[in-house]
Amino acid sequence: MYLLGERVQRSKKVSIKNPYNHHVVGELALSTTADVSRAIKIAQTGFDMLKNMPAGERAEILNTTARIITQKKEDFAKTIALECGKTINEARGEVARAINTMKLSAVAALRLTGETVRFDLGGQSKKMGFYTRVPLGIVLAITPFNFPLNLSCHKIGPAIAAGNAVIHKPATKTPISGVMLAEALVAAGLPKEGISVLVGSGSTLGMELVKHPAIKKISFTGSLEVGKTITENCGMKRVTMELGSNSAVVVFKDAPLNLVAKKVRRGGYTLAGQVCISIQRVYVEHDVADEFLRELSLEVGKIVYGDPLLDSTEMGPMIDESALSKAEQFCEDGRAHKGILILGGKRKDTIFLPTIFHNVAEGALLIQEEAFAPIVAVNTFKTAEEAIAKVNNTKYGLQAGVFTRDITKAMQCAEAIDAGGVLINEFPTFRVDNMPYGGTKG
Repeated sequence: MYLLGERVQRSKKVSIKNPYNHHVVGELALSTTADVSRAIKIAQTGFDMLKNMPAGERAEILNTTARIITQKKEDFAKTIALECGKTINEARGEVARAINTMKLSAVAALRLTGETVRFDLGGQSKKMGFYTRVPLGIVLAITPFNFPLNLSCHKIGPAIAAGNAVIHKPATKTPISGVMLAEALVAAGLPKEGISVLVGSGSTLGMELVKHPAIKKISFTGSLEVGKTITENCGMKRVTMELGSNSAVVVFKDAPLNLVAKKVRRGGYTLAGQVCISIQRVYVEHDVADEFLRELSLEVGKIVYGDPLLDSTEMGPMIDESALSKAEQFCEDGRAHKGILILGGKRKDTIFLPTIFHNVAEGALLIQEEAFAPIVAVNTFKTAEEAIAKVNNTKYGLQAGVFTRDITKAMQCAEAIDAGGVLINEFPTFRVDNMPYGGTKG
């Protein structure tokens, strides 16, 4: 827990464990309901300070934060790898993105302008008006375990850029990165009242924050189920959410199959598939399905899994036992739905082996739900219309990928696939931090 610029010390603590070997990597004080009230009061003071702070000062704080993270980038990367289990190279990539996110937030602080509006209509004349954008108040940032630094930056950076105070509720399994970020912000000059970090259960601590009338905006990244619970309890607050997905890729027969296989390897197994835009479904044109499966099996079979801190490791563990059990359940269901297991399908200690299924029935969990695991289902199609229908046959619609050399097919898919982003000749796991990003279903 982090309040008023300090890590709060308490006898009751949360132990943060390395998902790979279960070693304790740190401890933080467990927040209580009394801490919620205290954090709210602190944030109200912080908001009064930040809303009156010149935009240039807020931008400088964010740029300085980016420099501090850069100076400590290896410490941040190691912390991320230890608490969430992503490989050290994946963690370094996240730190680089976080630095960029804070720089982008600094730029945004200087671009918060308004617009003039003509009033000389409807019988009026010689009148005009204008509006400006103003901060809301206290922003509640609720972040997941899989990107404990960059997704925190995505919520906290823009909130501060606009002059809001922030209460951050990180995932209980990965709170250390969030506290380190808060320390960097305060070291960069942010008033200590401007950022608080509360650590504890989402169902109790998180829900109390969600319901609190002083919170004016909630930014949440996590599961669909929790997202629904938040919207049912938050009242009239403004809410931004990024929820789950089971991203699909369409592979036409004219695509370079070896290149696509490499893309699917990266997009389906990064962070052991524990990414909301991880590739889970691949629809490949029937004529080249066997060839593509051979290419993909060769690529996925090369994945080096093990200790996340080793530079040679390409895939680390699942976050916890529950995630491992869920992956096993999805594989059992895939077999029950006539799926052919090509590779993997089982766990090895805390790691779930990179897995490929083929010809899984469309009603299977692997097709309809979010596995959040290193499991990819490869099915076939004969026409573009069939591929589009299969991609759309799910409650999720975050991002999708299409591989083809035919611009007509590419545009047909881009227009007809019901997803927030359709990436042509790129995997749906692709994201840069200043691109439009969000789903179409909910």
